[in-house]
Amino acid sequence: MKEKNWLVTVLSFAKSSRRKMILSVICAVISVLGGIIPYFGISKIIILFFDGSKNAKDIMVWSAISLGGYFIQSLFNAISTTFSHISAYNILQQMRLKIAERLLHAPLGTVLNHTVGRLKNIAVDEVEKVEIPLAHMIPEASSNLLLSIGIFSYLIVIDWRMALASLMTVPFAIMLYGMVMKTYKEKYEAYMQSNNHINSTVVEYVEGIEVIKAFNQSTSSYKKFSDAVISFRDFTLDWLKSTQKPMTSGSAILPSTLLGTVPVGMYLFMNGSITASNFTTSLILSIGFMSPLSLFTRFINLTQELKYAVNSAREFMELDELRAPLEHVSLEHFDIKLNDVSFAYNNDAETNVLQNMNLEITEGTFTALVGPSGGGKTTAARLIVRFWDTTGGNVTIGDVNIKDIPLSQLMDTISFVTQDNFLFDCSLKENIRLGKPTALDEEVFAAAKAACCDEFIEKFEKGYDTFVGDAGGKLSGGERQRIAIARAILKNAPIIILDEATAFTDPENEDKIQKSIAELTKGKTLLVIAHRLSTIRTADQIAVMKDGAVAYKGTHEELLKNCPLYSEMWNAHIHAKNWAVGKPKLREATIC
Repeated sequence: MKEKNWLVTVLSFAKSSRRKMILSVICAVISVLGGIIPYFGISKIIILFFDGSKNAKDIMVWSAISLGGYFIQSLFNAISTTFSHISAYNILQQMRLKIAERLLHAPLGTVLNHTVGRLKNIAVDEVEKVEIPLAHMIPEASSNLLLSIGIFSYLIVIDWRMALASLMTVPFAIMLYGMVMKTYKEKYEAYMQSNNHINSTVVEYVEGIEVIKAFNQSTSSYKKFSDAVISFRDFTLDWLKSTQKPMTSGSAILPSTLLGTVPVGMYLFMNGSITASNFTTSLILSIGFMSPLSLFTRFINLTQELKYAVNSAREFMELDELRAPLEHVSLEHFDIKLNDVSFAYNNDAETNVLQNMNLEITEGTFTALVGPSGGGKTTAARLIVRFWDTTGGNVTIGDVNIKDIPLSQLMDTISFVTQDNFLFDCSLKENIRLGKPTALDEEVFAAAKAACCDEFIEKFEKGYDTFVGDAGGKLSGGERQRIAIARAILKNAPIIILDEATAFTDPENEDKIQKSIAELTKGKTLLVIAHRLSTIRTADQIAVMKDGAVAYKGTHEELLKNCPLYSEMWNAHIHAKNWAVGKPKLREATIC
């Protein structure tokens, strides 16, 4: 990605904070002017002593003026940094909201191509790095630079030769800093790649800790984790060691202006070309203007960090969105049609997941998708919700291409419940209310009861106000699924898609949920993806998928007679159920 527009990107987010940023710069300039006053006052006091005209009153006056200048500098610097921090955090907020918005509207496959560690690193860590340069470069860099220029200008007025002598250390410092900056871009990019890798490894290790322990892979998994940490440590230390000497030397040499001003000033003084008061004042001013300039140099490094952070964030802020109109369309009915639909991840036609798939789902009917794993059932369902766009063919709802339906309207039209249900770390009531944010408590309770959630919710001390923990960690898999089903019931969308929504439901509650779903989905278009064939026996239409296409369609009885694949799957399902039922009996007999 090109880096030339990184500053334009930052400024595009700064429009709403423009006034505060301008005020920050104005206050920084006032702070600079206040910072020059103490040097001017000290020089006047020195002149009083060398001229022999010193008296307590004048010294007190110039001391008070110098103190007042310092107060002005501190006060307006504080005001300036306050405005700049407010502006910086406002920009950070907008950048993160922009990233979240793009992730929400980008194709799901595009988002899933990035690791969780990288997403977290960009949205949290990299965007956070924008704050320090923005909050401090505007007031501090400008004030330090202007302060140095102001003091140096005053030094020229006193004696231009002393001013030039004070710059004697600058070429040496630039040379040393240049040695570091020569490879800085490559090193910093390698550092960020290493940082992204360790972020991904840490997230993967933490999320997979249960599997790691269950399969006794703690040694190999921990080694991968520790190797990533050690590699990141070694790279960072090597980079710091390689820059330590030139950076330290440059930081030591740059402010050492006395190396030039003392010998030159002594020569001029001995030749009578400069007075003792001007000589002394020049020494003090040379130290004064180089100190803030030394602070200014660290902002060069911050500029590079800002550039990289903005470019990294821009990658996600400019993700291609699913194009959709903004105006709602009129849907006369809610029939779903997949017309010659083909789909391949990453648009690779050689690896099509779906191939010329055709399926019609009539409004108000119950349709089930079944078939071997990898047949494309879930992919087909996600294409209906437009998590991806089709590679070929089209999907229509009410004879309207879903690409012509606004995404917000499409989401309101469909309730999609998967087997991997995410719950937020808030109350059970609020997790269910996500289905309809404006729902009254009574509506939430009714939806929960319909999904058989009230049975386990009432067991908690705080009931519906119980917090479920991070990602719903306090609930079992079946309980999380019932909460997700309650959301769908509360949403009351005309189309409902259940992707293995009862996969983790225990046997005693499966029948209840099936009955509640059947009752509450009357008159709605229902699509169910199921491996438990017993749950879809009553479907109006069962589509058997194989190799990315619909191989057979019909009712349960029709498919048992005419579809060998379905008959084979049904027999396998029945035998599995009998094995599951028979096993406890065998165990009981053994115990007896």
